[in-house]
Amino acid sequence: MNATTSARSSCGTFAHDDQLPRVPLPALAESCERFLVWSAPLLTPAERERTAAAVAAFQAPGGPGPILHAELERYDAREGVHSWLDDFWDSRYLGRRDRIALNANFVFLFADAELSTDRPQVERAAGLIAAAVDYKLRLDDERVEPVTQRGTPLSMAQNTFLFSTTRIPGVPQDTVRTPYSADWPGPSQARHIVVLHRGNLVRMDVVGPDGAPYTLDDLTAGLDAVLKATPTRAPADTAVGQLTTGARAEWAANRARLLALDPANAAALDTVETALFCVGLEDANPDGNLAACDQLLHGDAANRWFDKSVSLIVFPDGRAGINVEHCGLDGTTILSFVDDLLATSPREHSAASGARPQGLPAVDPVEFVLDDELRADVAAAGEAFTAFAAGTASTVLTFDDFGQNQAKRLRMSPDAFVQLAYQLAHVRSKGHIGATYESIATRGWRRGRTEAMRVVTPQVVAFVEAMQDPAVDAAARRAAFRAAADAHVARARDCQGGRAPEQHLWELQFVARRRGAELGVAEESLALYSTPGWLKTRDDFLSTSSAPSVNVEFFGFGSTSAQCVGVAYVLLPDRFNLYLSTPRPVADGMHAFADELTRALRELQDLLASEPPRE
Repeated sequence: MNATTSARSSCGTFAHDDQLPRVPLPALAESCERFLVWSAPLLTPAERERTAAAVAAFQAPGGPGPILHAELERYDAREGVHSWLDDFWDSRYLGRRDRIALNANFVFLFADAELSTDRPQVERAAGLIAAAVDYKLRLDDERVEPVTQRGTPLSMAQNTFLFSTTRIPGVPQDTVRTPYSADWPGPSQARHIVVLHRGNLVRMDVVGPDGAPYTLDDLTAGLDAVLKATPTRAPADTAVGQLTTGARAEWAANRARLLALDPANAAALDTVETALFCVGLEDANPDGNLAACDQLLHGDAANRWFDKSVSLIVFPDGRAGINVEHCGLDGTTILSFVDDLLATSPREHSAASGARPQGLPAVDPVEFVLDDELRADVAAAGEAFTAFAAGTASTVLTFDDFGQNQAKRLRMSPDAFVQLAYQLAHVRSKGHIGATYESIATRGWRRGRTEAMRVVTPQVVAFVEAMQDPAVDAAARRAAFRAAADAHVARARDCQGGRAPEQHLWELQFVARRRGAELGVAEESLALYSTPGWLKTRDDFLSTSSAPSVNVEFFGFGSTSAQCVGVAYVLLPDRFNLYLSTPRPVADGMHAFADELTRALRELQDLLASEPPRE
């Protein structure tokens, strides 16, 4: 899945990538020790003892740990390997066998745009297409500025997965069809996108035969032609995009049957899979932010191709957002992409891209040949996903009186502030501490992506206990709050610095699955992965991730387990928006959490605001 190294400009988009430091491979003993420390607050004394015994056996001389770690060291030193995590990302994302729709894809609801016509959907869609094509052409020429953080360049490798990238279902593991790869060197030369409307798929050119993009007026005409060509909804048993909602092996079998049935299906799949991106034109306006986020996340399955890396979605009123396939793209990369699209007007993007009038773009239906069995499977996939989506509950929260600036005024890390508010709200709504995941970006490393941070520390437990004990005074509560925040910041820095245990130990488990028999590692020797420490730490009650951008109103993703609340948040200087999701059977807990979070944010602000001034 990793982008291949090619001749690159010394000052272009990817100029720094191969000079970035490699992700450090932690020592086995360090990861084992951190794992015990990180898991301890969630365990009983007996569970800690059982976990510690399994960890000791795992890392003992002659145990499986040193064998697997030595193999990982050999892999990390191999020529062409950028990081010991190269295979990990494939196993983690492409190896999952359940649905990716709602379960893995994530969404952003864009900030509203000023639209000048009485046809906002077509105007907004044409503007987004023009902006994306401009970005694509700049990326091809390596003219997209490398992202930096506090002056340090970050990895831009994920940008190679933005265009013409499609996840391909497989039986044991999926693959990805993408440019900048051994099978497809360099940037994509595709000139088309796929527009979905009322379950119909339509190929539309956005770049002319000589490489010049179509103008905004041309794109508008093309979209009008798409709408004219799709006046009625596709029958439920012909909207093939619904197959992308299924479990991966099931979809792989259906894709194989499509290819075997008729050569036209290979051409149709090729059109979709090589398209620069998808655009979904929705048929109805959402009633508010919650409905918009839900529609972006799972919406009309007939009007999606969930395997596509980027799908821009536009409602009739001009509101818009993006649905992203996660295997090659993380939120930070998409944020930079979205900020680029929305920070400049569509006309400026169009002019910068070299667009020129060329008349109506080519617009052609994408048609599949289906037999009765495939028709039945397409219809069944749509019905099953509708039921699955209905089994997810969600809500949104908006705070216009809290943001990063308020947390900073109170001398608190903004992220630590909200994460500790989540913990307090969870205990008050559900009665106990629960495993909490936070995604930490690590793009400062070569091919860096994210690290799994586990939020619950002993200091967090002490903070929640202090807040819940009426006998504890305000000064002691403030001290516990600040101690927990300091521990949170320190752990986040460990994650950013490559000093976190989970992904290291998880990759050792993957190594055992891939090569255990060859290495002489028996499955029964891997007791660590069935301990309370491993299972409880990763069984999320809260799964959290942030997307700070003024161009994004809401960020959203599905929950990760039967009791989990997914917490996707946009924390800006002057406001704080959240999208929460959870399985419907435990929806009451999510709504109670939302109520308690509102209370906790106010209570914690008041607590710090009442702090005596420093001498």
